[in-house]
Amino acid sequence: MAQFAYHVKTGGGKQLRGKMSAMDKSTAVEELRKRGLVVLSVNEHRNTILSMDIYIGNPVKMQHFIIYCRQFATLIRAGVTILDATGILAQQTESKPLKKALVDVHSGLLRGNAFSQAVQEHKRIFPSMFTNMIRAGEESGDLEGTLERLAVFFEKQHMTKEKIKSALTYPMVVGFLAISAVIYLLKAVVPQFVSMFDSMDAKLPAITVMVMAASKSIENQWYLWLLVVVIFVVGFITAKRTTSGAYAIDYMKLKLPIFGKLSQKGVIAQMSRTMSSLYASSVPMLQALTIVEEVVANRVVGKVIRSAGDSLRQGTPLSDPLKKSWVFPPLVTQMIAIGEETGSLDLMLSKVADFYEMDVENTVDRMKSLIEPILLVFLAGMVGVIVAAIMLPMFSLYSQMG
Repeated sequence: MAQFAYHVKTGGGKQLRGKMSAMDKSTAVEELRKRGLVVLSVNEHRNTILSMDIYIGNPVKMQHFIIYCRQFATLIRAGVTILDATGILAQQTESKPLKKALVDVHSGLLRGNAFSQAVQEHKRIFPSMFTNMIRAGEESGDLEGTLERLAVFFEKQHMTKEKIKSALTYPMVVGFLAISAVIYLLKAVVPQFVSMFDSMDAKLPAITVMVMAASKSIENQWYLWLLVVVIFVVGFITAKRTTSGAYAIDYMKLKLPIFGKLSQKGVIAQMSRTMSSLYASSVPMLQALTIVEEVVANRVVGKVIRSAGDSLRQGTPLSDPLKKSWVFPPLVTQMIAIGEETGSLDLMLSKVADFYEMDVENTVDRMKSLIEPILLVFLAGMVGVIVAAIMLPMFSLYSQMG
């Protein structure tokens, strides 16, 4: 499918310029005329390196995608057709990648494609979760309800992720400031006293000797410290790109002191909310588990979900493999077992997701109140050690002079 740059005029005389995807030039002209536009010019647009949009990671911000889902659900509820709703949202969205994709989706709808088929061509913009739930909504005739569930799902997922980020950001920032302050003191302040201490015949305290050695190491062998940091970062990135390395990193995330429990709760909330939304939208369970494995942000949990899918194919209840894993607390497995027995699995999973989302929020609030004084004491302690290393020999010198 080629890209075409168009120049058109509306019925009100307003001139518009833009880009669209079409099989060929004549198809592009025909689609523009179907929209009630007067075509002034249509030319094939070829991307160059300078004109290409380059994105790293997900090109659409989660906030923009959430707004899109919510507005889409509102328009469908108000009786607006999918075709018109897509055209309206393509004009209103602030995200350029999403706008470009929606214009293309609109063209696909004009060609007679189903909405799920049109969005599937833009996998970087529309996640598999979105595409599969939309397809299930089209088949069941409950697209409005599906869009509502999608909007709630992405809102809840975004809120949980932001809560966890806020809990992790503060200690990382304070830790960085603490390390920066220590390096500055060792590099700029301590060396001014080193020559004086070297000339002293008195025996220096052990803490002073250690600080002086660290200062000389940073001043004379800074490149070795930099090399260690580079090796660590490169090693981490390389390990993360391998299957075994990424699994080991995700395992450590769940086993970290304090933050491991928070990460575990966030992953369980994400898994439960995803599975509940898919099951409520009539997505087949095995297909839902495959999507959950892809969506969940931890490979350790993903492996358990894959095992659950394999067991389900053999007729084993979903809760059985989860009970054997240390990742899932009894509350989760018992709620899932009850949901399977009563036929209300989506409701039980939704309750689990609500519980752990609230638990994450409360845990983050408690952690902030506890971590702040601990980090301040840590920062003061590191600086205090350096100050003490300088002051103790000074006091000794003054006492000898007296």
